[in-house]
Amino acid sequence: MFPILSALVFLSAAFVLAWALFFAMKDRAVILKQLFAAGVVEAILVIQTITSAILLIGQSRDLEPWEFWGYVFTILIILPAAAVWAFAERTKWSSVVLAVAAFTVIFLQMRLIQLWG
Repeated sequence: MFPILSALVFLSAAFVLAWALFFAMKDRAVILKQLFAAGVVEAILVIQTITSAILLIGQSRDLEPWEFWGYVFTILIILPAAAVWAFAERTKWSSVVLAVAAFTVIFLQMRLIQLWG
């Protein structure tokens, strides 16, 4: 995994987290711009997944494939699932859902970095 991609994931997910928490505190539902921001995070995650797969093909790493790819799969589905939920739930709780998803992405990204070593 490239450090620049990891940093982009952290920064963009933290931005979405802060924005969603701000909306939750103001009792506002998620807006489309927030979902686009989550889409940017997702795009960075997809690029990171592709580069990780290419790096794993080219070299041997000391990690359990099922564990690594389980985290990758989870980190890839969490934001789209939260976006669908937030789009369906038009209350302040949609902001809470998006904030929890962004926090989860940050946590899973830290775990992926640990696994990558």
